[in-house]
Amino acid sequence: MRKLLITGGAGFIGSHVVRLFVNKYPDYQIYNLDKLTYAGNLENLTDIETRPNYHFLKADITDAAVIDELFARYEFDGVIHLAAESHVDRSIKDPLAFIQTNIIGTVNLLNAARNTWKDNMGEQRFYHISTDEVYGSLGEEGYFTEETPYDPRSPYSASKASSDHMVRAYFHTYDLPVLISNCSNNYGPNHFPEKLIPLVIHNIRNNKPIPVYGDGKYTRDWLWVMDHATAIDTIFHRGRIGETYNIGGNNEWKNIDLVQNLCDIMDELLGREKGASRKLITFVKDRPGHDKRYAIDATKIKTELGWQPTLASIEGFRRTAQWYLDNESWLEKVTSGAYQNYYSEHYSHYK
Repeated sequence: MRKLLITGGAGFIGSHVVRLFVNKYPDYQIYNLDKLTYAGNLENLTDIETRPNYHFLKADITDAAVIDELFARYEFDGVIHLAAESHVDRSIKDPLAFIQTNIIGTVNLLNAARNTWKDNMGEQRFYHISTDEVYGSLGEEGYFTEETPYDPRSPYSASKASSDHMVRAYFHTYDLPVLISNCSNNYGPNHFPEKLIPLVIHNIRNNKPIPVYGDGKYTRDWLWVMDHATAIDTIFHRGRIGETYNIGGNNEWKNIDLVQNLCDIMDELLGREKGASRKLITFVKDRPGHDKRYAIDATKIKTELGWQPTLASIEGFRRTAQWYLDNESWLEKVTSGAYQNYYSEHYSHYK
């Protein structure tokens, strides 16, 4: 029986990973550790919260003593580390929070795993989930590979790059059995609405302006979150120790094209006149250090492990929009209070 710790399991990607592992591996004991910040929501997991192999631990990865105590108590033999501060705009305003969580928190987990596993490094796995943003920005052509030099441009991507380096250092220095993956932008259900796709859907639903940075031509590779969860499952169980795998959706969109497509999908789902929602698009002042283009070459995970994305983009966008329309109560809860203050402060700052 495996005892698997998943950090950040109440968040967007983490909740889908937790659900997949709880359902797919009934013989595993799944421990979901989350601080429950603004982006962590246990309502994401109500469908599996009573399963006998699911356990929730409320804790902060920046508290080394607590992390050490949890490893000593539960003797985890696997870690999937998703807990992170992940929003670029927030990192510009408060870089120190990203250093604390993404760097110090990761090192605390590495230390706890190393101390717990030092006498038996057999089947253990420490799997660190990172981002394609560590690679910097691409021009009109080319793709990020696992060999692309790091060139982070924001406090967020710099903190994730640092955590990646620390994970590799523990592999080379202490023989800790690590895995790393760097993924492209995720989308799908339960995404906190400060990110682009849920923000657009929420604003269209409420007839609010849709903020688009700069000229809207920034390009991202979009990955269906459930495809990411299956990639994480595949890498955790079959990936080669010490290796890095890039996970991409093979699904590039310029921001403005993505927003316009979401407008058309929402008009159809809401029964509005076609083109009505496009009138809500509002270009706002660009954010500092904005990377022009991200695009992932996922050849390695495809050829070595047989994984590839399954969902076409337009169908994925439609499913995502429909989920938010079907779950308005969830959206209303997570967009009340602190989110409204954040939204007002952030976008007034960049106009």
